Amino acid sequence: MKLIIASNNKHKIIEIKSILGDTFEEILSQKEAGFEGEAEENGATFAENSYIKAKEIADKFPGYATLADDSGLAVDALGGEPGVNSARYCGEHGNDGANNEKLLTVLKNEKNRKAKFVCAITLILPDGKVLTTEGETEGEIIHTLEGTGGFGYDPLFLSKDLAKTFGEASEEEKNSVSHRGRALRNLSMILKIQNLR
Repeated sequence: MKLIIASNNKHKIIEIKSILGDTFEEILSQKEAGFEGEAEENGATFAENSYIKAKEIADKFPGYATLADDSGLAVDALGGEPGVNSARYCGEHGNDGANNEKLLTVLKNEKNRKAKFVCAITLILPDGKVLTTEGETEGEIIHTLEGTGGFGYDPLFLSKDLAKTFGEASEEEKNSVSHRGRALRNLSMILKIQNLR
């Protein structure tokens, strides 16, 4: 069984391959599979968005398994925002600097800085069967950027597990406790239980 990941994000692809690599004959990014489009992420939840992305690839590549994730930051004091809008919190998609700046501004006088990263994953198998899983990792938002690693909100997210920001953590450290890593390990366990690996 071959897998297409509904993403071209190299960080995600490395992490997915490291956890699911022995489950599939081959793992391809959507670009490697020949898909250049972008699904419209108009779901109200991470799970809905991950399904939308996986289904778009599945419809175009029958015979392949397809996997998509949707993830983001949920801040307690903001009622779970930025949530599904994490990548475009500032109004522009993928501008990490502006997203971080907006988050710091919004939380400027806030004492409760608890937050969590959430990841939902959808895997659609060649027979049409849909598997979904989620993972979370807890922490808090600090007042200044710390570390140059990772991407997105990583330099502001002080991990409860690591006692350092994801921006300061090595890739291995981050993957060991990350929301995506946990969701992928949950998925790997489901595949093993159902004898699909």
